[in-house]
Amino acid sequence: MNPSTRGFHNLSKVEELFLDYSILPTNFFHGIGALTSLKVLSLYDCGLTGSLTSPGLCELTHLQELDISSNYLGGPLPSCLANLTSLQSLSLDSNRFSGDIALSPLNKLTSLHYLSLSNNHFQIPISLQPFFNHSKLKYIYANNTEFYVDTNIESLEPTFQLKTLVLVGHGDCEGIPNFLYSQHDLETLDLSHLNLTGKFPIWLLENNTMLNTLLLVNNSLSGPITLLAHSHMSLEDLDISKNFLDDHIPMKIGASLPSLRYLNISRNSLTGSIPPSIGDMKLLMSLDLSHNNLTGGIPKKLTMGCSSLLSLILSNNNLQGQIFSEKFSLFQLEKLQLNGNYFSGSIPKCLSNCSNLYSIDFSNNNLSGRIPSWMGNMSYLQEIIIPNNGLEGPIPINFCHLQYLEILDLSNNNISGRLPACFSPRDINHVHLSKNWLEGLLTTQFCNSSSLVTLDLSDNQLSGNIPDCIHMLGELSYLILKNNNLEGEIPIQLCKLQKLSLIDLSQNHLKGHIPSCLNITTFDEANKVGPSIAQAPSIAQAPSYAQPPSYGQPPEPISTDEPVYFTTKNVSYSYKGRLLTYMSGIDLSCNKLTGEIPYEIGHLSKIHVLNLSHNFLVGQIPSTFSKLEQIESLDLSYNNLSGKIPPQLVQLHYLSSFRVAYNNLSGKTPKRVGQFGTFDESCYQGNPLLCGEPMKSCSVSSPPPLIQGGPTQGREDDGFIDMGVFYVSLVVSYIMVLITIAAVLYINPYWRRAWFYYTEMCFISSYYFIVDHLPKQFH
Repeated sequence: MNPSTRGFHNLSKVEELFLDYSILPTNFFHGIGALTSLKVLSLYDCGLTGSLTSPGLCELTHLQELDISSNYLGGPLPSCLANLTSLQSLSLDSNRFSGDIALSPLNKLTSLHYLSLSNNHFQIPISLQPFFNHSKLKYIYANNTEFYVDTNIESLEPTFQLKTLVLVGHGDCEGIPNFLYSQHDLETLDLSHLNLTGKFPIWLLENNTMLNTLLLVNNSLSGPITLLAHSHMSLEDLDISKNFLDDHIPMKIGASLPSLRYLNISRNSLTGSIPPSIGDMKLLMSLDLSHNNLTGGIPKKLTMGCSSLLSLILSNNNLQGQIFSEKFSLFQLEKLQLNGNYFSGSIPKCLSNCSNLYSIDFSNNNLSGRIPSWMGNMSYLQEIIIPNNGLEGPIPINFCHLQYLEILDLSNNNISGRLPACFSPRDINHVHLSKNWLEGLLTTQFCNSSSLVTLDLSDNQLSGNIPDCIHMLGELSYLILKNNNLEGEIPIQLCKLQKLSLIDLSQNHLKGHIPSCLNITTFDEANKVGPSIAQAPSIAQAPSYAQPPSYGQPPEPISTDEPVYFTTKNVSYSYKGRLLTYMSGIDLSCNKLTGEIPYEIGHLSKIHVLNLSHNFLVGQIPSTFSKLEQIESLDLSYNNLSGKIPPQLVQLHYLSSFRVAYNNLSGKTPKRVGQFGTFDESCYQGNPLLCGEPMKSCSVSSPPPLIQGGPTQGREDDGFIDMGVFYVSLVVSYIMVLITIAAVLYINPYWRRAWFYYTEMCFISSYYFIVDHLPKQFH
């Protein structure tokens, strides 16, 4: 729809005009003043731009409701808006308006009942003193807004009695605003992300008996949590996470707040045990006590009483013991996160009755026993995250039934056996099975998992070839298969994966040439249009009245913060979240690769790490490596490379680790400028024909002087052996033989490399022999 302003003069008696989602011209407001009888104007999401400088809008003196939210309007509010004295409802949210509300015309609109200022560039005094004379005001929304403390505040009480107040944004607002002491009708209060100080405001519950939602997220509240001596029957949503609250959770919290549906006290400094009285909250649907210092176990009364619970998050505490007892009624559970504790024993069988469970996170505990086969029958499971425990036995074949699985992380356990050949969930995004005892061939597993982003099977005992069907994984970004027994060649099908960011095939038995068509980018670069793996939370995503907690709704799209380990600069680092999306690298070290290094690798300008060491590569270092603009670590050591080191490599300004040791390189080392000024002799050693700093000098030495024999003093008698001459000749001959052998080993690259390789293989074989025969706990 594209309405014209020409016909406005024919609509003078129109009282309500709704043009939501229309495409309006930039001059829409010019003639709108002709609608003299207009009472309601709604222009939600109409693509309006510019400012409100046109006087047309200000001429609508009978206007009672105005909604111009979700447009692109900006600048300060025009002073003529003060003419709209009949205005009762005003929605300006999600635009680009700016200015100090204390100086705006909104101060004059005393008939306002509803005011929404969210997602603009306003500055608002936390006292709300500009609205103290607005006696009819009931609802104020100011989400994602800048707040400040007014210095010249008058000791007045507001004339309004608010029902909903949402002040969420940023600023150092000191204590909770004093005007709230005079409020008694509040139903929803959200004061998150304001750096408020002081104690937990128990008086808000005392003064507002109808308070339904209280959100004080990400402030600086401190001290213990105190509650009313009597029950507050109205409060349903309480979120005081990300503060500095300490001491115990009140033991009678369940009796004091029996109507709670949503309780979040995470990321504080709470101590003591979980109060059993939480089991009295019969309506509780979400409980988050994570990131505290809680001890003890999960109370039986909680697992029996909170039968409506959908989400239980107790991660990163000091909880211990069995996860759940036999008495268990949490059959509605959808999300269970107990990671980062000291729980022991096996995965409780009572969870098999939670048919709606979609997320399990038991990582970083002391769990033991086998992975229960009943988990494969939980058809809604999307997340199974149980790394860093003591689980053993095989992966149940029932896992092949988990068609909705998106994350599987069983890394760093004692899992053994073969991967089920049928395991290939269609929607799986991330697989982490590293540091286990998995064995057998990689055949058709994951071949149908076209959404797979991360495949980490490193540090196992897998054998055989990398399957050709890997080209079907079009979304694959992180392929980590290091330290297995894989054989054969690197499949050319890897070249079809256009989103590869990290590929680690090191410490295997791969042979053949390096594919010249490998394409490496960063996850962030390959997915510019789509969302990242883990997006940082923003203020707009914080809990607020505009976005209340939802219960029983379909789960949000899953984002993972599971780490990926990759060796950089000879150290294994853990990459996750946003950092992982910027990382890219290739590690093919410790294999049996032959041939020359493809010059095309030099065109991978986004790569950060390249490790081709400990192979049998020959030829020269490609001069195209000077185009690796982002390279930080380059290791080509222990190969048969020859020729000169390209002097253009000094252009690699981010290079902080460089190794070409033990090759057949010759000529002069690169100039010691930039990063190359930091590399010592160990980076170049084992190349006898290489010279220049920090190696030996390249100055030409004069040949040693020839030893001239003296004149013959006389002829020896026939048949007479001079023993002195004999012994001297014998010693000289012996020394000459030793020198000849040493010279051959020194000059001949084949025999020298064979000696180094033999020594290196002996060392590696001894190392893995020791590792393989150590007790499991040292694995």
